[in-house]
Amino acid sequence: MHVTSEQRLDDGVLEREFTLGEIPGILWTPASAPAPLILLGPPPLGLRKAYPRLATRARHSAAHGFASATIELPGCGDRPRLPGAEQALADLRRAMEAGEPVTDEIIDALILPLVDNAVPEWQAALDALLSLPDIGGPVGYSGGVISIGTRLAVVEPRISAAVLFAGSFVPRAMFEEARRVTIPLHVLLQWDDEGNDRQAALDLFDAFGSTEKALHANMGGHTGVPQYAGEAAGKFLTRHLK
Repeated sequence: MHVTSEQRLDDGVLEREFTLGEIPGILWTPASAPAPLILLGPPPLGLRKAYPRLATRARHSAAHGFASATIELPGCGDRPRLPGAEQALADLRRAMEAGEPVTDEIIDALILPLVDNAVPEWQAALDALLSLPDIGGPVGYSGGVISIGTRLAVVEPRISAAVLFAGSFVPRAMFEEARRVTIPLHVLLQWDDEGNDRQAALDLFDAFGSTEKALHANMGGHTGVPQYAGEAAGKFLTRHLK
């Protein structure tokens, strides 16, 4: 892990950009240390585009004593595109513009390679982050892509609780993995999300094996998550990580 830049923000939060091999990332830490860690799952837009949203979430978490970190997803930003991803995305857009069903084959081609590549990278990042003196446990996950969060909740024992954003298509294979999730979950769903299969999100929530799980559905589109929904998610993480 190599820190490429750092700055102290006006609220005292230390923001560090880093690389882990070829993977860019950002770490935000509060003045109090060591701090519990929240892994911020970014949208597949590239960190540059997603930065304002991620930084706002991280600074809000820092005000409650949490460190936050994010990494660039495979195939996003300036990273090399995953094989087949451009074709899968084109097929998705074509189906949606034509008003046709998005097939399981399209969803699998778009999401499964992303999950398979992203989860080991998150685990490597977690190894590096937990070795820093100002980062402690426990660890939570917050964000999307929901299939990445689901896989991490299954395979990564260091994650104690997760906030999952139901805003992406879900491969059928993830439903079986969801049954193996046991950590506390807080799932956010935008009811009118134009790019999300609402019924699939509801079915995935039903499949999660966690004995403590809550679904918070709000009216509005993909980017219309109300402020109070974010505050409720923050309280959930505080309850389980502090």
